[in-house]
Amino acid sequence: MSSSKKKTFLKKIVSLLSVVRGYNVLVLVIAQYLASIFIFSPEKSLRVVLFDIHLHFLILSTICVVSAGYIINNFYDIKVDKINRPIKTGIDNYIRQETRLTLYFVLNFIGCLFGLLVSFRAAVFFAVYIFAIWIYSHKLKKYPFIGLLSATIITILPFFVVFIHFKNFSKIIFVHAIFLFLVLMVRELIKDLENLKGAIANNYNTFSVAYGEKYTKNVCLVLLVFTIVPVIFLFNYPGIDDMRYYFYFAGLMLVFVAFYLMKSNSVKEYRRLHNLLKILLLLGVFSLVFLDTSLLLEKVIGSLN
Repeated sequence: MSSSKKKTFLKKIVSLLSVVRGYNVLVLVIAQYLASIFIFSPEKSLRVVLFDIHLHFLILSTICVVSAGYIINNFYDIKVDKINRPIKTGIDNYIRQETRLTLYFVLNFIGCLFGLLVSFRAAVFFAVYIFAIWIYSHKLKKYPFIGLLSATIITILPFFVVFIHFKNFSKIIFVHAIFLFLVLMVRELIKDLENLKGAIANNYNTFSVAYGEKYTKNVCLVLLVFTIVPVIFLFNYPGIDDMRYYFYFAGLMLVFVAFYLMKSNSVKEYRRLHNLLKILLLLGVFSLVFLDTSLLLEKVIGSLN
């Protein structure tokens, strides 16, 4: 392969990873595995969870369907992204639109197929999820409150399928979900502020367009205050162990976000806040390992035995 062909191939790989948001998908997969081990199946050994073929099929389905979701979202947002993310749009364009749409249908088909290998209900779940992503990308995201709510629900739904798989309906899972839901909603609102210019140019009636920057910031503040409730509950939960340090850090980070948001008025500042919340969520994923350090030791010893 000549050097020019190698460069073209590498550009297409980078473009593909950009279109399907490879980083986001990787973090989601890690989060699903860690949640499966430490939250959804605390009594099962590490070996049992890692050799659960149905879990792997569900996560493979998630990879395919979520990647396809980013492709279709990119397709409908191409005009907005040219304004809000010109560099990313340039990288994405190394792969033709026709190729991306073909990949969209192939990934969705493979995702449903993996779901069917688990059960008919799993396949139906992913089919509904595919439709939900499409209707959000095509229609719902253009409406203020519905767009905000549906974006947050779509983000958190991949955990729901793993949660159902393990049939673990403990209270701590719901509290974690509430905290995650609130932080994700704040992130979506800040992303909305970040993309305000492109939304106005393309007649998207998003939350910040409909209600203005000041009102959007106030809603963010209210949601940030509400995050205190699940955090207080989790602090009183005996099995939280060393994960409490993550929530100490999260509390400080969210206070900083609140104060910085009030003085922010530029795309650069909103993007900075958006990235801070992404880092906070990423740290939350890896902090699941410390949810119960004795449980971690038991799982490792159990797998060795």
